[in-house]
Amino acid sequence: MTVTLADVAARARVSPATVSRVLNGNYPVASSTRERVLRAVDELDYVLNGPASSLAAATSDLVGILVNDIADPFFGIMAGAAQSEIGGPGDGSGRGGGEKLAVVCNTGGSPERELTYLTLLQRQRAAAVVLTGGALEDPAHQDAMAAKLTRLADAGTRIVFCGRPPLPGTEAVVTALAFDNRGGARRLTEHLIALGHRRIGYVAGPLERTTTRHRLEGHREAMKAAGLYGDEEGVTVHGPYDRGSGYDATLGLLRRDPGVTAVVAANDTVALGACAAVRDLGLRIPEDVSVAGFDDLPFSVDAVPALTTVRLPLFGAGARAGRLAMGKETPPPGGMATIAAELMERGSTAAPAR
Repeated sequence: MTVTLADVAARARVSPATVSRVLNGNYPVASSTRERVLRAVDELDYVLNGPASSLAAATSDLVGILVNDIADPFFGIMAGAAQSEIGGPGDGSGRGGGEKLAVVCNTGGSPERELTYLTLLQRQRAAAVVLTGGALEDPAHQDAMAAKLTRLADAGTRIVFCGRPPLPGTEAVVTALAFDNRGGARRLTEHLIALGHRRIGYVAGPLERTTTRHRLEGHREAMKAAGLYGDEEGVTVHGPYDRGSGYDATLGLLRRDPGVTAVVAANDTVALGACAAVRDLGLRIPEDVSVAGFDDLPFSVDAVPALTTVRLPLFGAGARAGRLAMGKETPPPGGMATIAAELMERGSTAAPAR
């Protein structure tokens, strides 16, 4: 026989309305009463009817987390941290105390898939959406995103950006947690200049991504301030955020311009490819060529030599995004927060030998 809300109320000696308030987590209830209701839920093995309750509520128990590539630690760390906040205590009880179901949506970097997932989440009346990583800088896509996010927000969905700047043309986003990519890149290049490097190659990410632009701008700000600006395009190569891009670009850079004594990579994965290219050319790191990355992914410290990079607090940012999506944390003033980046000096960079 199916256990009903009324059965739970009778067992807990409260009204059905009180049971509903506890399960939906949308109204303050005395802790002793809440515990009694949850104990009755456990004893009767009551399962909250999600779809039915969604019809009466503005949103469902679903939270979407959009990532470019779940296999990339940059996205995986943020998504995992956000999910840990969204999913509740994780004690296996299955008790309904305001927990949500987090669904990770892998876009593969496709703007069309990004919009499709947002549409699907809108149909499911998602309680919140967390969008991670850099955004596509295309006016048509930005307009489509602004319209989609506005509709989601109007339907009661919380929207949080994690690791990306606010979207132009919309105020629908509850909070944007943006990494200081520009400042981190500037400090990284200043570090190389202080070591004595003057000819620095740059392996950048895809042209159309905000993360690519901000990191490249920071690098060039440092070069310009040191009087080393002028031939930036000749030592800059764009490509995907993967190892193969770092390898091919660095191989080409060093063959074309033997005067390059340092290579800055778009991220740590690209930097690993750059390191492999340097070694395959018979050069040493850092004696002949210094290599630096960005993000401080878990493998960076275990590279040989350990990779100089810029640390982004990916887990902390993801967890904060999850709390904001759940309404557990008050958004910062203006809905915008810039998350600091920290320079990590390690063995892959040193003064140039030549």
